This record gives sequence, C-alpha cells and structure tokens, in this order.
Amino acid sequence: MAGKTRSLLADLSGATKKDILDLAEAHNVRFLRLMFTDILGINKNVEIPASQFGKALDGDIMFDGSSIEGFVRIEESDMLLAPDLSTFKIFPGGTAENRVARLICDITTPDGKPFGGDPRGALKRQVARAATLGYTMNAGMEAEFFMFKLGPDGAPSTTTHDVGSYFDLTPVDLGEDARRTIVDVLEQMGFEIEAAHHEVAHGQHEIDFRYADALTTADNLATFRFVVRQVAKQYGMHASFMPKPIFGQAGSGMHTHQSLFAAGKNTFFDANGEFELSAIAHQYIGGLLQHARGMCAITNPLVNSYKRLVPGYEAPVNVAWSMHNRSPLIRVPARRGAGTRVELRSPDPSANPYLALAVMLAAGLDGVETQASSREPVNENIWEMSFREKRRLRIDDLPHDLNEACDELEKDEVVCAALGEHITKHFLAAKRQEWRDYISQVSAWELEQYLAKY
Repeated sequence: MAGKTRSLLADLSGATKKDILDLAEAHNVRFLRLMFTDILGINKNVEIPASQFGKALDGDIMFDGSSIEGFVRIEESDMLLAPDLSTFKIFPGGTAENRVARLICDITTPDGKPFGGDPRGALKRQVARAATLGYTMNAGMEAEFFMFKLGPDGAPSTTTHDVGSYFDLTPVDLGEDARRTIVDVLEQMGFEIEAAHHEVAHGQHEIDFRYADALTTADNLATFRFVVRQVAKQYGMHASFMPKPIFGQAGSGMHTHQSLFAAGKNTFFDANGEFELSAIAHQYIGGLLQHARGMCAITNPLVNSYKRLVPGYEAPVNVAWSMHNRSPLIRVPARRGAGTRVELRSPDPSANPYLALAVMLAAGLDGVETQASSREPVNENIWEMSFREKRRLRIDDLPHDLNEACDELEKDEVVCAALGEHITKHFLAAKRQEWRDYISQVSAWELEQYLAKY
C-alpha cells in the first residue's frame, strides 16, 4: 500500500474517489481543506473532518455563496464545492496521526451546473477553447513578495527584516531561513522549485517553480501564496503580495511566461522564422499587445497596482515588445526550441491567477485567430524615449490608474467574453467602489502639501 500511495501522490490524474480515500487513510489525514478563490483572488476554504470526506468527494459540501465577494445575492446563496481529485495534496507538518490535506474545487450551482462566477471555471473555459484550436497553454508565474516584521501589537508593518538587494546572501538577507522553509514545504507538496533568491527591494523575495499547463499553474500559484504567508507567520513575519508597499522601492511583479503547444511541440518556435519565432508566436504577441490595456484591470487589480506601474522601477508602462531589454510590456527570452516563450511583465501578484491567465490566453488566442500583427520589436530603452518617438513607433501606455483600467476593461469585448457576464459585472462593481473609496480619502501627502499652505 505504501508504494502505491506514494506513486498516486506523484500523479493523481485520473484518480478516483476510492484512491483519494485510500490516500487519506494511509497518510492519517484528519482534516481536508476544500479550497477555492473569490473573484478578487482571495483564497477561501471549507475545512471538514475525516467523517465528511466521502460526502466532499461526491461534491455534496454546500456553502453560503452570498458571503463570498462577487458570488451571489442572499436569496440565491447555496453553492456546492466540486473537488478536482487531481489536486489532492497533503500539507507537511502536523503529527503523524493528525495531518491536513487540500483539494482545489470548482464551484457549481445546486443543480450541478458550473457557476458563472467561478474564476477557475473562467480559466477552464479558455483552456477548452484553446484545445478546440489544437493548443495547450503552458505558463510559468514568477510571484515576488515582501516579508515584513510584525508591529508591537502583532499587526503587519512595513518594517523590513533586512537591507538586502538582488541575489544578496546571509548575513544581509535575514529572510533566507524562511525562504528555505517555504521551498522545503513546497517541494514536499510536489512543486519543482527552480530558484529562490532575494529581490531588488529590502525584504523582497522571489521563488520560481517549474512551468505547467495553465490550470495547474493557477492552482499552484494559489497554493504558493497560502504557503508563503503561513511559513512567514511561523518566523514571526508577515508576507505580503501587495504590489507596491514601500514608496521609493521596487514593487512586486508576477512576470508570466507563456507558450502554446500542439501535439507536444512548441508552436512558438520556427528555426526559419523572423527572430526564430513562428507566425503563431508573432500573432500571439500581437493579441497580447492589442488587449493589454483591456486586461490590465485583471492583471493589476488594485489601486496600489498603479503605484508600481511607473517609470524607473523596472515595471513596464509601455505597450511594446522586445527581445533585448526589459522596459517594454513583453519580452521574448533568448532561449529557443522547446523553451521558446513570451514573458508578460505587467501582472502583479495581487491578481487572481485564474482570471489573469484566462484573459492572457484569450488575448493571445484572439491574436492567433485574427492574425494580429506583433509590429516591430522595440530594442531601445523606452523609458528614455520622447513622447514623439513613442508615437512614431505606435507605443501606447498602460492605464495610469485603476479607474482608467476599468474603463478599458469595459470596452474590450474579448476580455469581457473571457471573464463572462457574471464575473465582468461583479468585478467592475467591486473595483469601481474601490476607486471611489480611494479618491475620497485624505492622505498624509495631501495634508503635508496643502494644510499649512492653503
């Protein structure tokens, strides 16, 4: 049994209810977290004891959808959790007799139909659309984050644990032990970690895990954020995926590498193509460029996101692509062959990973279907270009704030269709309210600038 359960944990594709129950019993799993995200990307879960595992695996666990951001009204609140059995993972730690596992769930209505407000469902629709065209999207997300000390009252602060910078080592990087523990936990859960290092800003880190198909990558990112915050807490710190927590320091990005495969081959590579890129790669880039402004509210969903998207901190603000510099929105890394890919540099780690990948895939597929032009790559430093130079090269700007991003989303039919009517409506309503709340505040900056002068 031990050998069988180990092999099942390594590959659960095609797992049955009995397989999961056997695994839970063999590994003394006492509690099961049924995980999902709301429209804003916040991890949610319903935790159940072993006595309810069978019921959960049948998709019979009900929860109140009206209490979840952007789901349903109080009069239509009942929702069901339909677990994806292939996502069964056991969390490290706990005692040998009292382990905790998780399953990532889709959301269904009481009659068993997919719920239109489920972010994971939105991505699955785009994955299915790609499959009908013969493609599989592979993606890798590099989510940066900060680790901060807790204040005297135990609340999160913005006091960093170090004064380290890019790739620094101990003793400057005091977060190294926490990073190593995060990597250890993730590897025990089946992640293949490729790198872990200190980032540019004080207290900022990055842990990169291997790319996978789009749905697996989104599931992994949701789990990654949960693990990072739990481990940071064990070390007496708070981990934050807020895009720009510290003025004057670099913000956190979530650079997203993506490619389309067909019949096991990377369709972006063409040894005889321009820049060794295929026509499909150029069209996919064209689609991302064409819909960059429309999907920005999804990939950069906070008021704070636009404090990161400013010149001077390595974050892109210009809608262009390049192979040799990092100032444009899209970069094509040098690797070719099976590793040929495009890197979208605008997303930040506050984004809902399911919705972010859904709109990126939708934009890229639209480019392929309409044979969109990628235009010429821009290999000069765009940050140093004049306004006239950027106009000549048809280089547009990303939205400058959340309100403008919402306007662009509302106008982009491809992005709205990818999200679906329910998510589009509720996401925009939440973000419009967030913007109204923000602009009605009186900040410390305003008091400092105006109170004595006027």
